[in-house]
Amino acid sequence: QVQLVESGGGLVQAGGSLRLSCAASGHIFSINNMGWYRQAPGKQRELVATITSDGKTNYADSVKGRVTISRDNAKNTVYLQMNSLKPEDTAVYYCNADVRNSFRTYTYTPYWGQGTQVTVSS
Repeated sequence: QVQLVESGGGLVQAGGSLRLSCAASGHIFSINNMGWYRQAPGKQRELVATITSDGKTNYADSVKGRVTISRDNAKNTVYLQMNSLKPEDTAVYYCNADVRNSFRTYTYTPYWGQGTQVTVSS
C-alpha cells in the first residue's frame, strides 16, 4: 500500500534544532494533507503541525514560532524544522499523510509512519 518513513530524530540539548523528514512511497495517486503528530510517555498523541497540498499550514499553539512545516510534492515528502527545542518537546514524532491510492478511488486514506524519537535534554 503506502509506506511513510521518518528520519531526523535524535538527542539534542535544549535550545537546539532538529529537522525531521518523512517520505511517502507506494500506491500514491495524490496526497492531500500531511502532518506531524507527537506522543510523549503517558500522554495522548497530539497535533504538532499540518500542511495542505497547496501549502496552507496549521500549528499547535505550543510550537508556534519555533516550528516550520513544509513539503515537497514532487518527492511526496514532508519536513518539520524545529528550533529552540525544549525538554517538553521530547516525544515520539509521527508523520501522517492522507493518500488517494489511484485514479479509480475518490477518497483519501490516512497513513502513519512508524515514529521517530526526539529527546531534548535540559
